[in-house]
Amino acid sequence: MAGKIPAFLLNKPASRSFEAGREKVKISFIEKGIHQVADVIKSGYIQWETASIDGFFQRIDARIKVLFLLFFVVIVSLKQEIMPEVYLWTFIFSLVLLSRLNIFNFYKKVFLLGFLFGFLIAIPSAFNIIVKGEIVFPVVRLSRDYQFWVYHVPAEIGITREGLNVVTMLTMRVVNSLSIGFLVLYTTPFPDIIKALKVMKVPDSFLMVITLSYKYIFIFAKTVEDMHRAKKSRLARQVHNADARKWAAGRMGFIFKKTRIRCEEIFKAMLSRGFSEEVKLYELGKLDTRDMMTGVLLLIAGAFFLFI
Repeated sequence: MAGKIPAFLLNKPASRSFEAGREKVKISFIEKGIHQVADVIKSGYIQWETASIDGFFQRIDARIKVLFLLFFVVIVSLKQEIMPEVYLWTFIFSLVLLSRLNIFNFYKKVFLLGFLFGFLIAIPSAFNIIVKGEIVFPVVRLSRDYQFWVYHVPAEIGITREGLNVVTMLTMRVVNSLSIGFLVLYTTPFPDIIKALKVMKVPDSFLMVITLSYKYIFIFAKTVEDMHRAKKSRLARQVHNADARKWAAGRMGFIFKKTRIRCEEIFKAMLSRGFSEEVKLYELGKLDTRDMMTGVLLLIAGAFFLFI
């Protein structure tokens, strides 16, 4: 029986570099980042599961929720003190609880985006170079003051109490605005949001841009993920960062070219089906008593936060 087996199958491999525990395939941080971006995009826009939960905000009509979004974002922007922003955050947090959303996943995204677009952007305002005030934490002490054109650099540079208030205020505004937006997004199906905007006389061109962008995001995320998996399946060694950067740049060019082709194909398909630059949607039903009462309660709550 041994003589019928080819010799190359009986010989042991000369190299043992790929035995278990000897060699590990490492993925470049750029490719990991691309994969994570695809996951974030998909998880951020897939909200129909949370919108189908039997929660408080899920049962409200989409028109009421869109008005709530606009009204409360304006209120958040108008407040000039920290405590009203804290009260608004508590109110929004209670709505998230009543809507039976996942608190950890919800506020993980809210706090991350609030840190990036709120705290990091506003942190320079904490120093007395930008916002004058009482220094509570000295950082650097210079030999003398300096004057650069219209900018004055004091001898003692530090964090001021007034600057901390500005940073906290801006961060709270960003966090509250994001919380309101995510609350409406996670509790409302996307088609209902478009219908509500259509009822509010939003231009059709704007609705088309939102709808097509929303649909193409799924295609984009799937394309990025497929390219990442195809690249990963062909790896037999560690990829250097320089090679990973070249690959990422090439994929960006490929996606850009494919996007242009897809846009042209979609526009031609719309023209061939009689596109007339008008969005036609099924009308939403009349507001029932529960929606009207909920809208009135939210209006009263908004007026309370507006005047405190």
